[in-house]
Amino acid sequence: MPFLRLTGFLFCLLLLACSRQQNDPYPASERGKNILYSAFTERPKHLDPARSYGEDESIFTEQVYEPPLQYHYLKRPYTLIPSGAESVPEAAYYDAKDQLLPNDAPAEQIAYSVHEIHIRHGSRYQPHPAFALDKQGQPVYAHLDQKALAGIETIADFKQSGTRELVADDYIYQIKRLAHPRLQSPIFGMMAERIVGLKALGEVLQTEAKKEPTDTWLDLDRFPLEGVTRVDRYTYRIKLVGKYPQFLYWLAMPFFAPVPREVDRFYSQPGMAEKNLTLDWYPVGTGPYRLTENNPQSRMVLERNPNFHGETYPCEGEPSDRAAGLLADCGKALPLIDKIVLSREKENIPYWNKFLQGYVDASVIASDSFDQAVRFGGDGDVQLTDEMRDRGIRLLNSVRPSIFYMGFNQLDPVVGGERGRKLRQAVSIAIDEEEFISIFMNGRGVPAMGPVPPGIFGYRDGEAGINRVVYDWIDGRAKRKPIEAAKKLLADAGWPDGRDAKTGEPLVLYLDTTGGGVDDKSRLDWITRQFAKIDIQLVLRTTDYNRFQEKIRKGAMQLFEFGWSADYPDPENFFFLLSGAEAKVAHAGENSANYVNPEFDRLFAEMKTMDSDGPNGERRAAIIARMNRIVQQDAPWVFGFHPKTYTLAHAWIQNRKPSAVGRNTLKYQRLDPALREQQRRAWNEPVRWPLMLGLGVFAALVLAAVTGYRRRERRAAGTGTTS
Repeated sequence: MPFLRLTGFLFCLLLLACSRQQNDPYPASERGKNILYSAFTERPKHLDPARSYGEDESIFTEQVYEPPLQYHYLKRPYTLIPSGAESVPEAAYYDAKDQLLPNDAPAEQIAYSVHEIHIRHGSRYQPHPAFALDKQGQPVYAHLDQKALAGIETIADFKQSGTRELVADDYIYQIKRLAHPRLQSPIFGMMAERIVGLKALGEVLQTEAKKEPTDTWLDLDRFPLEGVTRVDRYTYRIKLVGKYPQFLYWLAMPFFAPVPREVDRFYSQPGMAEKNLTLDWYPVGTGPYRLTENNPQSRMVLERNPNFHGETYPCEGEPSDRAAGLLADCGKALPLIDKIVLSREKENIPYWNKFLQGYVDASVIASDSFDQAVRFGGDGDVQLTDEMRDRGIRLLNSVRPSIFYMGFNQLDPVVGGERGRKLRQAVSIAIDEEEFISIFMNGRGVPAMGPVPPGIFGYRDGEAGINRVVYDWIDGRAKRKPIEAAKKLLADAGWPDGRDAKTGEPLVLYLDTTGGGVDDKSRLDWITRQFAKIDIQLVLRTTDYNRFQEKIRKGAMQLFEFGWSADYPDPENFFFLLSGAEAKVAHAGENSANYVNPEFDRLFAEMKTMDSDGPNGERRAAIIARMNRIVQQDAPWVFGFHPKTYTLAHAWIQNRKPSAVGRNTLKYQRLDPALREQQRRAWNEPVRWPLMLGLGVFAALVLAAVTGYRRRERRAAGTGTTS
């Protein structure tokens, strides 16, 4: 009967809908495999190491490329260790007459410094068609054209691939690429002032590039670079102007990772860029993973590099790491995961739901899911909710090496200079950063005591590091001074009750901001109320970003809000924001407050050329402490907060330790795929009773229809017989 066939068909559909794997977003062939599932939100713009500088891009680049150095996965403060290099190089210092100087020579005597880098032997590149050779040893794909590229859409479409050993020339070639005018490396200007001859090379390449069509390959081996030279197959030297200890941190970034000449040549062939066959799309490295799938609108896939030279999991870290289980894999070969699948998630809620279902292995906590994930304890600490704990989910948190602050323009006659110091101190007390973090950050922040964030050398925790202008140390913790203390400072500054002691005029201050939208209104209203607590009238001047930047450049503002994230984990990268030599108006630098203090500048000049370890470590820490005390007293900023990141991880993923500067961390993580599969099944067990009820109702309706149909047929048949 047709009704019965229809019923059977619908019954099969309902059974299919009941399948326990119906909502699994991944292929069945991947179940139980050693694959990490994660997500990304922004499309990576650049994967070429000469151009890539974004945090969203480093998720990919730092798994593929191996610069000379990297950060120890577990140690804090962040510590440099070898990556592509055999060891962390020590600088040799020379005077203007090329005479070698002792390591403790004064910085003013040092004309240039030399870093000699020895790379590890035996490292090989991932398989790639650029290395494919024919029987005569010539590149297979050296002369591609439109015809040869027909049918080629991805790197995987090339039938042949090869590899070769990493050599010093590859590192040299990449440094030259920083000066390539068509690449527009974001660090060229900075490095051109540091690396001897790099600026001159940029000028030569600029002239050379104008002679050729834009798609013509420039063989950079034709152009010497004075400050970067080859010593032997595995050794090269970099010559820098003066003394610059922070250069070692740059050697841990992909900017200084190797790029082979033949890879640059391969990707520069006509027709390749139109098919996205470029280094910006398909990076080539010696690291633990290679990018095998690039679909930035949907999915990116990293797979184990079969040619990876090998590395082992660290055996030491911070004192708490052993108790946290972070040393259990000591000495094991890396990477511990075979494959990483990253899906693009544009919306927070679907991403969060996938995490709760077990289809994403770890997740940051977005603001709209914060209350579901964590709660605040009685003493203000953040704890997992019962739901998260019952699932075996772990909470990981870390303070980012960043600071958000409110600056006072020191050129302004009201808030600047010595006259405005107590006024600035009063405002610093009045703006309740703890309340701001609680209301607007869901507790995701740490009040700043000075420019240097936790995790950076020179940061002091506890009583030793508090800003005593703003806080008192009471019962073992920092407590913000009462508002009466702020009012007294304001009166001492000549503004009792917020009025000029001489004229009686009210004190009106102006905050320039680019905010003003719906999301910013409540925050700006809150800031206005903070000033009102000490009887200061705050006027908000909202402008577009370009106009705001123009005001900053000209010093045409009183107060402003800014933030800064570390390029590298050194206190110099934060203190330079207050260096007189960096004053925005006088020198077009990054010191937007235009703060100048001769003693601070003297200490900064000494501190920035010192190393954080060795015999200089204690002295450098003491200088940093003095610098902190100076800026705390002068209060050129309201030291706002350091943002805090909260991450959740499922029980089946191990060895996760937050790192804000070194992001080549996927190789250290470990999975238990069997536990993940078990939990996924338990959490995604289909609820069958509504379907079965619906099926029962449907079957009853079908049965009633069939019964009625048959009754009518018999009645019709009976009527026909009688007639």
